[in-house]
Amino acid sequence: MGKTVLYIGNRLSSSNTNPTTHTTLEEGLKAEGFEVISASPLKNKLLRLSHMLLVFFRNFRKANYVLIDVYSTQNFWYAVLLARLSAAFSKKYIPILHGGDLKKRFQQSPKPSAKLLKRAYCIVSPSEYLKAEVEALGYTSVKYIPNPLFLAKYDFQQRTSFQPKLLWVRAFDEIYNPLLALKTLEILRHQHPSAELCMVGPDKDGSMGKCRKYASEKDLQVDFHGKLKKKKWTRLAASYDIFLNTSNIDNTPVSVIEAMALGLPVVSTNIGGLPYLIENGVDGLLVPPNDPTAMEAKVSALLEDPAAAKTMAAAGRKKSTQFDWELIKGQWHEVLS
Repeated sequence: MGKTVLYIGNRLSSSNTNPTTHTTLEEGLKAEGFEVISASPLKNKLLRLSHMLLVFFRNFRKANYVLIDVYSTQNFWYAVLLARLSAAFSKKYIPILHGGDLKKRFQQSPKPSAKLLKRAYCIVSPSEYLKAEVEALGYTSVKYIPNPLFLAKYDFQQRTSFQPKLLWVRAFDEIYNPLLALKTLEILRHQHPSAELCMVGPDKDGSMGKCRKYASEKDLQVDFHGKLKKKKWTRLAASYDIFLNTSNIDNTPVSVIEAMALGLPVVSTNIGGLPYLIENGVDGLLVPPNDPTAMEAKVSALLEDPAAAKTMAAAGRKKSTQFDWELIKGQWHEVLS
């Protein structure tokens, strides 16, 4: 009989939404024979915490390990609480680090962070960036295990020509700076009047309204698709040629890895974990944050040199294979042995 894993964190995906990294890992572990009991899919914060506690107390006795998602937002305190409960009942717990702003949270809340990390059986970081940051705090039991993809679900499209058709996939949130994509398009249009942009993602803080207003005022050709299921936007991606990532704060965004897997050359801001993910000039291009002129210059460079863009796209696809569950599952077997 396989071991039992209690997985507490952000399980907000459903039949109507995209799978989170939580549900992707859960799916992979179950396929490997682990019994996985997870929480919580509830959006209401108080109900979510209550559900997490209920699931914990109902199942901790039979759990061999407790996995705990750790974010920098209010969810951080859920992780602290669940870690303390796990330690109190002598359960091996494993924090899984998420979010480009987690370093700031550790700095702002040093004592709770220490209690969370010191007693962990192992600390898992899905990015080399957060691994380095946590090791700099003095913790050596940090293991890098990337967020998994089921790579077979991503059809690589080899482009022989590249048009000024840009794709952006992320939540409309100020930290992801969606307006930068529109400003990049605005500049690009001077040399490429037919340039267009597709933006996919839910509105989190009203940023979509600001982007719609900007596009209207500047007469930009932008398609706002809102939130789409993964199958829909990955099919949509075949109609576009360059992927933009415009974040001001970030870790290792799955959407960027997915773009690489699909064969889209990526132009991204050089922040957080992105330089750990993208080798500038090899499998993607990096620019300073909030600099539309620099981003447009890199997009234009790809359009002007399709051979280089094709080579970069192929290198990006190769990079994405490092995140395939078939390679990563062995690392989880080692941790949960």
